[in-house]
Amino acid sequence: MILLRVTIFFLVMLLLPDWYIYRTYIKGKRNKTYKRLLWWPTITLLVLLVGSIAFHEYVHSYFGIYLIIALCFCIPKLTFMFFSLLFRGINRLTGLSIPHAVISTLPALAVLGYILFGAIKGKENFKVREVTFSSPNLPEAFDGYRILQISDIHSGSWKGNRKALERAINLCNEQNADIALFTGDLVNSRANELFEFTDIFAKLKTTDGVYSVLGNHDYGTYVKWGSEADRLANIDSLIASENRMGWKMLNNSHSIVKRGNDSIAIIGVENSGRPPFPDYARLKEASAGTEGMFQVLMSHDPTHWRREVLPETDIELTLSGHTHDMQITFFGFSVSSFIYPEHNGMYMEGDRGLYVNIGLGHVLFPMRLGAWPEITIITLKKK
Repeated sequence: MILLRVTIFFLVMLLLPDWYIYRTYIKGKRNKTYKRLLWWPTITLLVLLVGSIAFHEYVHSYFGIYLIIALCFCIPKLTFMFFSLLFRGINRLTGLSIPHAVISTLPALAVLGYILFGAIKGKENFKVREVTFSSPNLPEAFDGYRILQISDIHSGSWKGNRKALERAINLCNEQNADIALFTGDLVNSRANELFEFTDIFAKLKTTDGVYSVLGNHDYGTYVKWGSEADRLANIDSLIASENRMGWKMLNNSHSIVKRGNDSIAIIGVENSGRPPFPDYARLKEASAGTEGMFQVLMSHDPTHWRREVLPETDIELTLSGHTHDMQITFFGFSVSSFIYPEHNGMYMEGDRGLYVNIGLGHVLFPMRLGAWPEITIITLKKK
């Protein structure tokens, strides 16, 4: 269903501006060069899209490059169409003769440059976002407690680019957080993606340590294995690597953090997603013994919040990742809003909150545009 929605979205982005440009600027012209210049890139991209879907098992590693090329064509053309409609409308209303074709080309070229920046530098444009979460249930000793949240590193996508991740981890350490919480998807599929970077991730330090949970990609379900035993061994290898890094995996379990006579509970569950994503969370088991405490839950998929956390628990703060905000945001809009009601930032229901971190890494296509890679600092406040 998600693949179908995304496919329809790209079809509209590819075809709509071409139809408009043809009807407005080309129809009736005898020079066939115009038609060839307009249609051949689109036809080629459509053929490649169909081929990518039909033979995804063989070409999935190149699909990201296709998406970037497609965006370089369709987004500037959509921008051109928008400004062309705007200036043509102004001409009709005012009687002016604004050269709409020429002027509309300028923002289209600017958008093209923006997309190229996202592909070349955007995925390393790390941003620190600071938010505050206030609760009447927070113990006094934890007023001002700083939680560093990172998510969705996707180590395999950083192959050969150690310097970028070193810069990200250094930026994390500069925040002087009290605790670090990683909310899943450390790899794309295979535990060995991590080996190149374990020494870098081991440098992440806070007063109360680093805790993590598994995300949907960490289960290795997006590649073929010789047997189910091999896939399960891959998960064990991933967890062992995290342990060697000094990260503590909370697989349907919890840990108590103390400050003097006060304490809070850090709870972690395995991935709990809607189909086709896995649901292995055992929230009751993970939180057993933390009743009455201020609780922070790490759960990779934000849909878990409304499905189980809100209706069945009293957990004050849930931290998730997973959405990446689709790695592309234009003027505050992301396609992820069609799929995830909570997809970016803080969401509140009364005094209970969900924070969705849009990820530090990237997957499928090697770019970030607007939805910059995120390091989050959540400061707890006594309400």
